Amino acid sequence: MILPGTTRDAIDSKFENKFGKYVFIDTAGVRKKNKVKESIEKFSIMRTILAIERSDVCLMMIDATEGVTDQDAKIAGEAHEAGKGIILVVNKWDEIEKDNNTTEKFKKDIYNKLAYLTYAPIIFISAKTGQRVNKLYELINSVASQNALRISTSMINQVLNEAIAIVQPPTDKGRRLKIYYMTQASTKPPTFVVFVNDKELFHFSYERYLINQIRKEFGMIGTPIRIIVREKLEKDV
Repeated sequence: MILPGTTRDAIDSKFENKFGKYVFIDTAGVRKKNKVKESIEKFSIMRTILAIERSDVCLMMIDATEGVTDQDAKIAGEAHEAGKGIILVVNKWDEIEKDNNTTEKFKKDIYNKLAYLTYAPIIFISAKTGQRVNKLYELINSVASQNALRISTSMINQVLNEAIAIVQPPTDKGRRLKIYYMTQASTKPPTFVVFVNDKELFHFSYERYLINQIRKEFGMIGTPIRIIVREKLEKDV
């Protein structure tokens, strides 16, 4: 018998159903920050981070009775930085008293605390009653597919050109950013290389705008998007 909070190693469990074949990595229990005093707890966090590296999709389990904790935010940040597909899973939803606004208020609170994860879908489940657990598998498949999505150069540049036409690239001290073209370099997560005249002119706000346009066109639900900026002389384009 395994008592709650005693699991320290990540445990692999193979599972198959009508939705597909899965390997679930049940990570070591991570306690609240103020309880992380012993080296064994720090080791548990390290093992969780290693489990993230091995995963395609990370299910961030949030206790509905507690909300997003500091440790939740830390682990979610690790998954985001690692470029993994992410689903925010709110468990113990059966224990929450609800009205017509409860779900939306809970979602808003999660996204306020995890502002960098607004691309991650949220699903409310109950492991105890089985509520919506089956829907989780379809969501896992969808997010895994989005994380591995590859877009042709012609399609991504069509979106790029339309985005530029709507919002012109920024200027600085009389110089305007020129974006020549974009191509996808890799997947898991979808990573794009954009060629410009001057990297210093490619502001974060415009990068965020382009990412939002890519999401608007292709979805990319549950996956971060990376953009790498490279300079290129106009005569070489």
